[in-house]
Amino acid sequence: LLAVVVTLLDQAIIDYRWILLGVVSGGVIGALAARLVAMTAMPEMVALFNGFGGIASALVAGSIYWDQVVQKAPEGSVAAIMGTDESITVMLSILIGGVTFTGSIIALMKLNGSLKNGQPILLPARHFITFGLLFASIVFGVLGVIAAGSDSVLWVLLLAGGALVLGILLTIPIGGADMPVVVSLLNSYSGVAASMAGFVIGNPLLIIAGAMVGAAGLILTQIMCVAMNRSLLN
Repeated sequence: LLAVVVTLLDQAIIDYRWILLGVVSGGVIGALAARLVAMTAMPEMVALFNGFGGIASALVAGSIYWDQVVQKAPEGSVAAIMGTDESITVMLSILIGGVTFTGSIIALMKLNGSLKNGQPILLPARHFITFGLLFASIVFGVLGVIAAGSDSVLWVLLLAGGALVLGILLTIPIGGADMPVVVSLLNSYSGVAASMAGFVIGNPLLIIAGAMVGAAGLILTQIMCVAMNRSLLN
């Protein structure tokens, strides 16, 4: 909220209608959710909000890419149009944000027992599939950076699709009892995605806030792993 207010004042933005609509509607939904959700269902709400944070960061990065590369349609590669650093952070934000979104939705379904009663879903050769998809997503992101502006859309869409599927594959093998650890890790992912989006739009406050959430979520995940005799590698 502070970032929105400061940005409006600093940039002398006159038309506040859409921004105010987003702030008010989001505030009402958040307040109702926090008020009506039972305390025992709070981890599910946290998982859902993590997912929203991840997809919001991915959409912000995607909108900047769309505006600078697709709509304006300048000549040259995405890296040349946006800058190498900014184009890489766009791809990272889409990747991490997509993984966070679908992973959080699966975590919510595991917590409330709506997905196989929270039981692990173990696919054959799941490690090879997951690492293969991760590698493919990274390749899509690299190709999206070096491709010409008009040719990069396919690679960005493939990256987004791979990220969404990857979030599902990373979460379904884990049982519902371990979901609080996963939610904490996804919280860290959402912070990293927000930080990447901050780099894309040049917002130091978003970078700092995202980095704080990312670091805190990772530390909390490690503490929970030790307390529950779990490992981040499993």
